[in-house]
This record gives sequence, C-alpha cells and structure tokens, in this order.
Amino acid sequence: MTVHDLGPYLALVLVGFLPNEIWRWLGIALARGIDEGSEVLVWVRAVATAVLAGVIAQLILNPPGALATVPLIVRVAAVAVGFSAFLIARRSVFIGVLGGEIALVLGDLAWRW
Repeated sequence: MTVHDLGPYLALVLVGFLPNEIWRWLGIALARGIDEGSEVLVWVRAVATAVLAGVIAQLILNPPGALATVPLIVRVAAVAVGFSAFLIARRSVFIGVLGGEIALVLGDLAWRW
C-alpha cells in the first residue's frame, strides 16, 4: 500500500472525524461545571429528543433505499416492539434497538412469505 492509496482515508479523518471530535472535546470541557438538572440542559435534552423523534418519523413514513420496500405496517410494528422491549428491559437502548431490528426483519420476512 502506497501513500497515494491512503489519500481517501486521510481525507476521511481530516474532513469527517477531526471537525466532529473537536466539538465533542470542547463540549466535555465546557459541560463539567453545568448541573444536570439545569434549565439549559433540560432544554438541550428536549431539543435532541425532538430531533431524534423527527428523524425516526421520517424513516418510518418516508424511508430511503431498501427500507422503502418494507410495508408501513411492518415498520410501525417494529417501532412498537422496539419501544416495548426498551421499556421492559428497564430502559436499555441496546435491547430496544435489537428488539425493533429483529421485529423489522422477521416482519418483512413474514410479509413476503
């Protein structure tokens, strides 16, 4: 492998990784003195949750790529299963995502069969 072959990887690090990483470290440094219950942090959490909900709604109602081939009822059911798994597993994000993914794949397979 030559230096010329490493160009795309170097560009990925310089353009994709480093600009984001700088903001993360700056956020960590500035957030040390902020109280978790402060109004600013509550507002930031609410905005982040709203943005995430919007992205999820967009993926369900207007899916891109291969997800568009999965019927709407299967996508909605997978979200319901994933959310239920999240709550049952004492708010485990991993279990919620895993449950939703399994429901999506199995639901799509069952729908096509």
